[in-house]
Amino acid sequence: MSKEELTSDVSKRICSHMNLDHKQTLRAFAEFYGGFKDAKDVSMIEINTKLIKLEVDAHLIEISFDHELTDSQDAHQTIVSMSKSLPKRLS
Repeated sequence: MSKEELTSDVSKRICSHMNLDHKQTLRAFAEFYGGFKDAKDVSMIEINTKLIKLEVDAHLIEISFDHELTDSQDAHQTIVSMSKSLPKRLS
C-alpha cells in the first residue's frame, strides 16, 4: 500500500472500499464505538486525519482516532487495529 496524503479523493476511495467490502466491520464500529444496537444501514462517508464519519440508520456519528493519521497507510493500519480491538462477538 502506498503512502498518500488523506485528500478528499483518497477519503472517497477508502470509503467506497469499506462500504463495498467491509459492511460488517462498519456495523461493528457503529455498535462498539458509536453505541448503536442492531444497526441496519451503515456507510462510511468520510475519513480524515482525526476521525471516521459514519451514517448509521440516518444518524451521523464521528469516531475519533487515538492519534492523528499521517497518510493512507496509517489510515489502513489504524482501521485494521480498530477492527481487531472489537469484541469477538462483533468481529
